[in-house]
Amino acid sequence: MTATAPPAPPRLVEAEVLGIPVSVLVATAERPRGVVFALHGGASGKEYFDHPLAPDLSLLRLGPALGWTVVAPDRPGYVPGDGAGAMPAAERTDLLYALLDGVLGTGDRGAGVLVLAHSMGCISGIRMAADLRGRELLGLDFSGTGLHWSPAVHEATAAGDGRLGGSSLRQLIWGHEELYPAGSHRAVRRAVPGTPSEGTDIDGWGEELPRLAADVRIPTRYALAEHEAWWAPGRGALAEVAALFTAAPVVETAIETGAGHNISLGWTARAYHLRVLAFAEQCVARRATGDAG
Repeated sequence: MTATAPPAPPRLVEAEVLGIPVSVLVATAERPRGVVFALHGGASGKEYFDHPLAPDLSLLRLGPALGWTVVAPDRPGYVPGDGAGAMPAAERTDLLYALLDGVLGTGDRGAGVLVLAHSMGCISGIRMAADLRGRELLGLDFSGTGLHWSPAVHEATAAGDGRLGGSSLRQLIWGHEELYPAGSHRAVRRAVPGTPSEGTDIDGWGEELPRLAADVRIPTRYALAEHEAWWAPGRGALAEVAALFTAAPVVETAIETGAGHNISLGWTARAYHLRVLAFAEQCVARRATGDAG
């Protein structure tokens, strides 16, 4: 039996796009089937998709092994000093599209680009998909968001002055520690000042999500962690969000068994990433057969 070589680490690309400094992890597949554009959530960074402690859980290392190029940027506002966190929403969407084009250039995109978004990154990702340019995307896959907070969040905010303490916040976002390799929280934690837009984004998300969802016209997949603690959990909440995507040609849903909110960092991350890539393959097949809508 021959031992297989560990997957190559992604390469770091630091550049300037539209006058804004950007930092991106890129893992390139030879003759790719397509591209996954992966958008991290809050208080983390591009490393969310390349687990620092467990490379076998990394999307950036799994993707190329299965023929997919993966591009994972620091979202606008997460590169120190970029000033992008204060940009209007439309300009942040423009920046992400320009970043994607800048990184890929004239390189092979295979069948197209699937946007994968997590938590706060869902706001950016679903905005990209709802944009007119989003109709050219291969698909949209998102997790870690919803329409309503969980009862636990309401209880925590009602218990005091409306604010969550650090320990409560961590517990609600991460869930049980045993869902993740030890040290995962410290390994990816990033406190980056200067992202004021995220506060206003999340405050208006309950009204914005239905508007955006109605404009998404590409295949869509929505996953919710079994142990989600921040957003309303369960199949009812899953169906409520999925029902908003009335113009999408197909909407798939999944409960990610054994996963906490930070799906791409938990013990089940590899299984989750395999399902993401399986959905991407379905999107390739739909495009090949002309069954896009």
